[in-house]
Amino acid sequence: MATSTQCYENPPTLNSTCGAGNVEALGGFKTYVTGPADSKHAILLVSDVFGFEAPKLRKLADKVGAAGFLVVVPDFLYGDPFDLTNPQFNREAWIALHTPGKGYEDAKLVIQGLKGRGVSAIGAAGFCWGAVVVSKVAATEDIQAAVLLHPGRITVEEISQVKVPMAILGAEIDQSFPSEQVKQYEEILSTKCKVDSFGKVYPGVAHGWTVRYNEEEEFAVKSAEEAHEDMLNWFIKHVK
Repeated sequence: MATSTQCYENPPTLNSTCGAGNVEALGGFKTYVTGPADSKHAILLVSDVFGFEAPKLRKLADKVGAAGFLVVVPDFLYGDPFDLTNPQFNREAWIALHTPGKGYEDAKLVIQGLKGRGVSAIGAAGFCWGAVVVSKVAATEDIQAAVLLHPGRITVEEISQVKVPMAILGAEIDQSFPSEQVKQYEEILSTKCKVDSFGKVYPGVAHGWTVRYNEEEEFAVKSAEEAHEDMLNWFIKHVK
């Protein structure tokens, strides 16, 4: 998958113990789990290239869990997040190993695991790399709704195959998924009479803003929180 340098900017400081939830096994994956364990409504969050130990991603998972959803954030990177701080790190090899296609196959296992726990409705949201994974899951009827946040590269063909209600939340400053593309893909989705859709471009923010914002910048925090609310409202509408 082609990526832009924006996909790797503002990397989080990973922390295996952060968040109010716990790490447990689900579908064969180490998974951060938060929210009410007995909820019949679950949300699958698929991380960007930095993986499931990103504190802001877990904080967002906790926020969604507080709304009554069982939230799961699996480690689809197999303990091997993107790491430019490592001088031995090979970007091309990493990208070849961690494809969104593999992420999609893995997501199916987690969804099976959720259904095995008695979950009756599932929403999925993905960030950058994870949004490409979720776009593939949304072409099936395994989930009830999807949200793509600053997606990576998704083709017209892929978006045309979406079968479930989908929201696309994009940044004004985005090389991977320019704002014109948000509008174009929302128009493609809007032609599907059975698929509810929503597209929005957030002004003044760049790719990654929803989970890699600077906590010192009030505008960045507010823009991220606005996107979090839009995502949550989409799930309340279509999953609950």
